[in-house]
Amino acid sequence: MIVRFKSPRPRAREESENYYESIDESGKQQRRRLGRLSDDATVELSIVVPAYNEEERLPVLLNDVREYVEQRRRKEEEERGSNGAEAFTYELIIVDDGSRDGTAEVALSFARKHGMAELKYVRHTANRGKGGAVTQGMLSAAGRYVMFCDADGATRFSDIDGLLATMTPAAAMVAIGSRNNQALGDTVVERSLVRAFLQWAFHTYVTILGVRGVRDTQCGFKVFTRHAARLVFPRMHVERFIFDIEILLLARYLRIAVVEVPVNWHEVAGSKMSIVRDSIQMALDLLAVRLNYMLGLWTVADKEDART
Repeated sequence: MIVRFKSPRPRAREESENYYESIDESGKQQRRRLGRLSDDATVELSIVVPAYNEEERLPVLLNDVREYVEQRRRKEEEERGSNGAEAFTYELIIVDDGSRDGTAEVALSFARKHGMAELKYVRHTANRGKGGAVTQGMLSAAGRYVMFCDADGATRFSDIDGLLATMTPAAAMVAIGSRNNQALGDTVVERSLVRAFLQWAFHTYVTILGVRGVRDTQCGFKVFTRHAARLVFPRMHVERFIFDIEILLLARYLRIAVVEVPVNWHEVAGSKMSIVRDSIQMALDLLAVRLNYMLGLWTVADKEDART
């Protein structure tokens, strides 16, 4: 019963969802076709941000990313001197999952104001869910490293350096931010008692269902080598909050190395998640995901592609 009614059925992309809007160097808005994960990398880092009604919280993250890029480029320029090495390249893919507020205007206005031609705004015609927005963005990423992070800026973006330091570009590897490993590093986590209890309860439930070895499965700050992303995201089914668990299950089935790295995190008001309703929904979704793989209804295909 659970498998039948709770199993996700992702829809195909609409044609309009294959395009993004950006602001060129002259300040003019332009529309171009998205790339594919199966293509060769053209930038160092792809940052995918799922956004649903995030007009108020998104600017914090955008500023955090902008400051990180500026500092990294300054540092690399000082280190390379006059050897002619290329500056750090990136893209910032904002996947608007059917917002009804001013998310689009906020994103594109920010890009115009700060000359951020690297920002690519993608709009879904209908809401998929956070997992669906992440997956669609990752399938269009152009980076040697591909990451996703939450739109609220709860995780300090510069902590990405700690994740990248653990990775080898040519390998299949995943580095995930962890809010439960502060003993391993000088990081700070600020969360309410209710959230802390729910995270503990969810982790216990996840462990019972056989997803072991990861202390914080739900932190919205994960980095993949391009090889790992190509293996994982074409095989994704889940489009709601529980998608992180399917990522980790696929990584285990595909023998992809996963490392947890402590990050600085603080709770941000305005979450779209209902503590009671969505906690129950996540528990049922997780059971359905586990049963689908255990019963062989979902299989890990022996191929590497990038479906859209």
